[in-house]
Amino acid sequence: MSFKKSIALAMFISVGILQVSAQKAPVKYSWKNLPKAKMPVFKKDTFNIIKYGAVPDGITLNTRSINNAINACNAKGGGVVVIPQGLWLTGPIVLKSNVNLHVDRAGLVLFTDDKSQYALVEGNYEGHPAPRNESPVSGTNLINIAITGQGIFDGNGDVWRAIGKDRMSDAEWRQKVASGGVVSEDGKGWYPSESYIKGNKTKDAGTLQPGKAIGDYAEYKDFYRPNMLVLTNCKKVWLKDITFENSPNWCLHTLLCEDMTLQQVHVKNPWNAQNGDGIDIESCKNVLLEGSTFDAGDDGICIKSGRDEDGRKRGKPTENVVIRNNVVYRAHGGFVIGSEMSGGAKNIFVTDCSFIGTDIGLRFKTARGRGGIVEDIYVKNISMRNIINQAIFFDMYYMSKAGSTLGLKEIPPVNEGTPQFRNFYVSNVVCNGAQEAIFFRGLPEMAIKGIHLENMTFKTAKGAELIEAQDITLKNITMNVTDTKQLIYIENSNSLSFDGIRSFTPTDVFLNINGERSSHIELTNTDTGKSKTKATFNFGAPNNALTGMK
Repeated sequence: MSFKKSIALAMFISVGILQVSAQKAPVKYSWKNLPKAKMPVFKKDTFNIIKYGAVPDGITLNTRSINNAINACNAKGGGVVVIPQGLWLTGPIVLKSNVNLHVDRAGLVLFTDDKSQYALVEGNYEGHPAPRNESPVSGTNLINIAITGQGIFDGNGDVWRAIGKDRMSDAEWRQKVASGGVVSEDGKGWYPSESYIKGNKTKDAGTLQPGKAIGDYAEYKDFYRPNMLVLTNCKKVWLKDITFENSPNWCLHTLLCEDMTLQQVHVKNPWNAQNGDGIDIESCKNVLLEGSTFDAGDDGICIKSGRDEDGRKRGKPTENVVIRNNVVYRAHGGFVIGSEMSGGAKNIFVTDCSFIGTDIGLRFKTARGRGGIVEDIYVKNISMRNIINQAIFFDMYYMSKAGSTLGLKEIPPVNEGTPQFRNFYVSNVVCNGAQEAIFFRGLPEMAIKGIHLENMTFKTAKGAELIEAQDITLKNITMNVTDTKQLIYIENSNSLSFDGIRSFTPTDVFLNINGERSSHIELTNTDTGKSKTKATFNFGAPNNALTGMK
């Protein structure tokens, strides 16, 4: 055998071995083999804050007493710090390793409205290093920590948040103005102080700039609303039964944490709370969130991993997450990934959740410049009621103008700032009430890819839109729509499979196909007889783009 033939044979065998190995390689996680988070373990010793001088009169500031109890517990090897029945006024609480902070059901921890009690610190917000006011509850570089009990943490967020007049009743507005603060020149908004307004109007005031110290931001202090609970680089974290309400900004923010369990947690923010996210899980690994309830002023349950170059440089995806048996009320999104997802996200499992009155149900958002890959996302058994906009939403134009790609001659190049959504598997979804069932909008240079939706029923105004999408499967999808102009709109998308699509309502057009880059669209096991027109082809879409239709 010649040398060339020997090399060719070796290459053929090697490729064959690789192919076989790839086919046999086990999937790391599945619904039968979910990721697991390690639990913390604590000593049984208890430290009651009353013994450290705390007074439950709602007037005495108990910051030192509560933190002294935590420090003493930590110094003696850990245990349980007990906050008993009573109204406990306090400033920032700083957690320590091996401490379980336990709040009795009748315990109400109220964080002071005296902003001077919150030091200006270097933190992280919306994926960037940022000046922040010290969080009401925080912990950094800790191991074995918990917050338990059925008590309540109240963040006193009203004194921190700006708000628009159009988001309040007349009586609420009058009360807000009478409380102090500053009304905007046009009379349409309320701000806590001139310091807040100054920070809001100053370019780059919200991020730490090279060459600047934290003290350089003091004149904007009120602008830096703290997230209520911030845990950074902590391991073996447990939150159980506790309630967090009225946060100044995001409520629960976990950053770079590992082995984190949240069970029966309750988050309650006003519906009009600016940036009032329920929970933001950012660049964390091995997470369980179950049996919890979120009533949020912004996104409910949100996955993040840093923003733009800062997030890509950090390079820490949120991964190995199980989210199950949760309820989200009146949030911007029920379950959300993004928009700060530049470090990526993978191996996320969401099951048995209900979204009621949210703006969007399942919300996946990003934009050019973010970068990052979101992949291997599994969602099933989702119930939705009274969703304001879309039930299922994928968008790569978050906070930016999309425009039409029909007739686009030059497609932007793919670079490190190009985000990717791929390999989503969503099944068993029921939505009663929404503006639109399904919305996909990718970039012309990077389509939304590998999204597989199966076994769903929607009662909505509109059906589905797929723009710049590729390798998409919709199987056993039933839609009952009130807008009968079209059921499914397609724009510059290819490799689409529609299998078993059912429309309760006769529509003028079943499939509206647009754009010269639309191709390889297959429609099977579907009766389009109730529609006046089975398919239309517009803006250069070829008639042979569709196959299999009866």
